[in-house]
Amino acid sequence: MSEPSRKAGATISRGSPASEAPSRIPSGRHGRLCRVTSTPRLNRRGAVAMLVLAVVGLVLAASLLVPWEWVPGGHLVPMSAGKLFTAEQLLRGEEYARVARLLSWSSLAVSLAVVGALGFTRLGSRLVSRLTSCRRWFLAVPVATLAVLLVGRVVTLPFGLALRQRNLDYGLTRQSLAGWFSDWGRGLLVDAVVTSLLLLILVALMRRRPRDWYVAGAGVVVVLTFVGSLLYPVVIEPLFNKFTPMADGAFKSAVLRLADKEGVHVDDVLVADASRRTTTYNAYVSGFGGTRRIVVFDTLMEGLPRKEALVVVAHELAHAKNNDVLVGTILGALGGVAGVAALALVLDIRAVRERAGIDDPADARLVPLVLALVAIGSLLASPAVNSVSRALEARADRVSLQTTGADGAFIAMQHRLAVQAVRDPTPPAWSQFWFGTHPTVLQRAGLPSSLEAARS
Repeated sequence: MSEPSRKAGATISRGSPASEAPSRIPSGRHGRLCRVTSTPRLNRRGAVAMLVLAVVGLVLAASLLVPWEWVPGGHLVPMSAGKLFTAEQLLRGEEYARVARLLSWSSLAVSLAVVGALGFTRLGSRLVSRLTSCRRWFLAVPVATLAVLLVGRVVTLPFGLALRQRNLDYGLTRQSLAGWFSDWGRGLLVDAVVTSLLLLILVALMRRRPRDWYVAGAGVVVVLTFVGSLLYPVVIEPLFNKFTPMADGAFKSAVLRLADKEGVHVDDVLVADASRRTTTYNAYVSGFGGTRRIVVFDTLMEGLPRKEALVVVAHELAHAKNNDVLVGTILGALGGVAGVAALALVLDIRAVRERAGIDDPADARLVPLVLALVAIGSLLASPAVNSVSRALEARADRVSLQTTGADGAFIAMQHRLAVQAVRDPTPPAWSQFWFGTHPTVLQRAGLPSSLEAARS
């Protein structure tokens, strides 16, 4: 046993019967006792090797699966803002976005500060000790998860309410306050259940296999990533919206013809009752395999001219044609493997655990620390994740244009969607790089002429 390993547990020689005996240390204000065992040190070399392999695999998969070239054989020239929007529309979009971004960034900063305070100091472990008995770790983990998530949601609630009011002022929503809080609560519970399930499995693995728990943990994350992506449309989405099959008629027939043209098998197209939450127009594809579904908002059905609406649907069919949900799932699974390896390495640092008030990596009080690390890791990974998303969206736009041949309708649709959603056509470059999931409206509007120039 290495010297650091002896320090982490009882200072006894290897093979002594006492090496298996647990020690007890006081925890929390009320003197609850947490069971701490002398566990073997993590196999750091194995964790480092897995991290390196996962990152290499992620880079290779991204290079093979993601269409990084937005305009094959050419380059994208965005349309000028003055050509697409009036001065009044530009001013309205910039005024809305300026405050909306400030509220969103402030919410993010406060959320990170609070989760960081809970995770990287003893505040989080004390909170868990007050709420639970560390001996019942299988109960402590979900309680701690809900507590940390709830604190994070509550401290950012004023920003969410302020953004809701701004959306009301700009006509972006008509949802009642009761409906907004209902969605807020359901979102919190879904996050708590999913996160608790994952953490329960990881803590159980840490307790059974302290040296190499990350190997099985990575496998669990991969499985849950695929299962979650597969079941999300049929388990989670119905909690927030009602879905009905698109009514038979000229529009549905046109949609099915588009699907045939793109070579996408479609059993049905669903319409979501999004109008209860938003006035904006949208559509999306979720799931893969037997759970893949194409969904259009009821607002899109009512608010867009038929030709423009079909361009939107052709974009979503392109996502289905290229299996973009599956591509994202594969990349997410590889990223999850890298995340588990990195998490294992950080949790093995004794100074980090001591600062957080954790005596053992398998202590249920590690929940606030893990959530803090995940929050920071997600933020740091955002540029890479969103770069992939923008590339996939650009390809879907290309396929939509190729399928419909409706360059004019495509540009008109981009203009109409941007005006309706009060988007800022020229967001700050760093904000678009870090948080932008789609190309800007000016980039998208410039795509038809850029593709034409590349072909000529």
